[in-house]
Amino acid sequence: MTEKQLVEIIDKAIKEFRGDTTELASAIGYLMIGRKFGWRVMFLMHRQSTIKKYEKMLRINSRELMPELGPLAEKSVAYWALQKVTNFWKAVKGEIPGVRSTKVLKG
Repeated sequence: MTEKQLVEIIDKAIKEFRGDTTELASAIGYLMIGRKFGWRVMFLMHRQSTIKKYEKMLRINSRELMPELGPLAEKSVAYWALQKVTNFWKAVKGEIPGVRSTKVLKG
């Protein structure tokens, strides 16, 4: 995704948005962070319902727009926990304890 495409997505979402702007701001933050951490990490940081809400607001598909693992993925505690599981989707659903995390390591 180019910088121009990123700005177009955000500008369009802002223009068409109706509702609580804190939710829109969170969705934009999700997109901005996700492009650096990747969709796999973001799926372990957020609930599936929250991701669907953000994708709807921004009119995006995270798996198509974000890298699978971004250049900063290794800073995420979720990334390191993910290395120890055999079923990513079970981890996303919360069926494997101790994998989901919003923490980022210094580095």
